[in-house]
Amino acid sequence: MSSDEKRPEGQQPLHPRTRAVHHGTRRSQYGEMAEALFMTQGFAYDSAEQAEQRFIASGPDEFIYARYGNPTSRMFEDRVADLEGTEDAFATASGMAAVNGALMSMVKPGDHVVSARALFGSCLYVLDILTRFGVEVTYVDGADLDQWRAAVRPGTRAVFFETVSNPTLEVVDIAGVAEIAHAAGAMVVVDNVFATPVFSRAASQGADVVVYSATKHIDGSGRCLGGLICGTRQFVREVAEPYLKHTGGAISPFNAWLMLGGLSTLDLRVRAQADAAARIAQALQGHPGLARVIYPGLADHPQHDLAMRQMGSGGTMIAIDTGSKDAAFRAMNRMRIFKISNNLGDAKSIATHPATTTHQRLSDEVRAGLGITPGLLRLSVGLEDHGDLTADLLQAIEG
Repeated sequence: MSSDEKRPEGQQPLHPRTRAVHHGTRRSQYGEMAEALFMTQGFAYDSAEQAEQRFIASGPDEFIYARYGNPTSRMFEDRVADLEGTEDAFATASGMAAVNGALMSMVKPGDHVVSARALFGSCLYVLDILTRFGVEVTYVDGADLDQWRAAVRPGTRAVFFETVSNPTLEVVDIAGVAEIAHAAGAMVVVDNVFATPVFSRAASQGADVVVYSATKHIDGSGRCLGGLICGTRQFVREVAEPYLKHTGGAISPFNAWLMLGGLSTLDLRVRAQADAAARIAQALQGHPGLARVIYPGLADHPQHDLAMRQMGSGGTMIAIDTGSKDAAFRAMNRMRIFKISNNLGDAKSIATHPATTTHQRLSDEVRAGLGITPGLLRLSVGLEDHGDLTADLLQAIEG
């Protein structure tokens, strides 16, 4: 704990919003207020003996090489681990570096992994890589606990799923899947990017490893790439870190420094975005120009009750089905505030057509099975006025 967080014994724990500003601060001898940016790839030693000792066992504030760790990156890791409720975290170059690192570091040929089939396209690609190296992967419908029970078996190494799926916003029962997995001795690895650290309680609900694309809500301004693997200190430092530091997946200190700034406003931003998303989804629900509005905060969402128990919010993402690719493209091209991009979690609202971008490498049959129709649009709600955003969507749909 940093000196900024010291409080009288018996005082209530600090609010996550406060910890997101102060936790894990490492100040230099100059006492700077802003987190220091250490732009260095290496570190000097006072003696040959000190160098030898550091390579044997380095302490929490002793660093070797930026690929292994950096004071700025460590501040970022400590702060997110505190918010997520895990013992430790390792910051990676991107969200996909985190997914790849978490899974590749824990499996070997002959292992068995069970995964939800509703995943971001790049996550599916990583699982395909696992199969090329002799790992068996079984896919299930994430929301169906009976399918998880049927697929998980003694010797299953890990289960993997997005807590809220991309892009159709299916919500997976973390505690339910964790109970099944842990009974078989399997690790629970979750991609929590849509839930965000603000609404996440994944670790307390049974997740062993939580991965994030910090590129999304944590940065929140579309500036840079980053990712995180959160878990026990044993897993992070003894399983994930050796793989990542030797394969080059560590975050840039500059990106970690930008992400630290993003954490300061994360709670405020995400809550405002989620509130706007709920209002927009309600305004669009039942619109004659839409085949469907998908939002976990709406009562008609299949996992609405679960989403409220698990996150306490519907989140910042909405999916709408315009009925056809042509209608989707017309609506996107008419949008004035929503920007067409494949990112999400930005302060700027974004519209994405998954079938032709993020999930285009999937076959038509697989996309149909996942509910990614030609008319589906994924909407990431930003920080603009919700009334302006609603009006923008309505004129785009009705034009």
